[in-house]
Amino acid sequence: MNLIEIYIQEVTRRLPEKNREDIELELRSTIEDMLPDNYSEEDVKVVLEKLGNPVTLASGYRDQPMHLIGPRYFDIYIALLKMILPIATVISLISIIAEYFIGYNGDEAVINVVLDITGFGIWRIIEVGIQIFFWLTLTFVILERTDKRRDDQPLTASLIKWTPDDLKNIIYIPKKKAISKSEIFGSLMWTAIWATLYFYAHHLVGIYKGGRNGLEFITPILNQEVLLSYWPIVVIIIGLEIVVALYKLIKGKWTKNMAICNTVLQLIGTIVFIVILLNPNLLSKEFTTYMTNLLTITANQFNTWIIGGGIFFFMISAAINVFDGFRKSSIR
Repeated sequence: MNLIEIYIQEVTRRLPEKNREDIELELRSTIEDMLPDNYSEEDVKVVLEKLGNPVTLASGYRDQPMHLIGPRYFDIYIALLKMILPIATVISLISIIAEYFIGYNGDEAVINVVLDITGFGIWRIIEVGIQIFFWLTLTFVILERTDKRRDDQPLTASLIKWTPDDLKNIIYIPKKKAISKSEIFGSLMWTAIWATLYFYAHHLVGIYKGGRNGLEFITPILNQEVLLSYWPIVVIIIGLEIVVALYKLIKGKWTKNMAICNTVLQLIGTIVFIVILLNPNLLSKEFTTYMTNLLTITANQFNTWIIGGGIFFFMISAAINVFDGFRKSSIR
């Protein structure tokens, strides 16, 4: 058994045919130079061990790397994946909710609506995740193979080689001051939920009773015409919430400016929804009649409880949100 010939064969068979002959001669010459005169099998094993695994040696002769994404681009690849996936997930969820309710006819119970959206939403998230993973990976695979520089040093986000001066551009973020991706995802998800409930309240928000076919929608709680009369300012609030969420994603931490933006958003949102709550025609007459008969109280008393409770809830929620923003922005 000629170990040298087998080793050379294992190396060259992994190379393009046009380069095999020249590399075979070069490798054979290298091995001969490393061996002593009258060498033994043990001497051959020592030399081959120094040359290393044939697979690794063959990759050194190739112009293309053996890995999909090497250390040079891997950190940038993972950073982009972490940034794009949450945004795409939220967008896909919002789109599936919008698509579903555009064709909604009001015949299904809310529990069936939620289950359908959950099922389609999970599938859409998986589909979008696979698409993003595939195309982003393919992009970096092409980038890896078109880069002819023999350097495995990881690149920075600016696609340049790291230097100690890059540390000056990194700001230390305390853990309690940082804004997590889950927090941003949760805020965007909440925006999608309340916006859906707002624009389709006459189908979703109402009194339900158990029937032969499960829950049956009896009467809506809110007057949809009143809600839609405020749609321009509500759409602006939805846009502002999305902008603030993306601003959080970019900054990654709470700052004074972010706390101020959050305060303005909470203030505008609270004022708008208080104005909507104070509209005397907001609650549907059927719902008011149903509840007053059930609770044996007057319509004025019931409306006062609902409006007062709603205003209290919005004000307390906004105050807590504003306080928490300034508290986190002041952490050092």
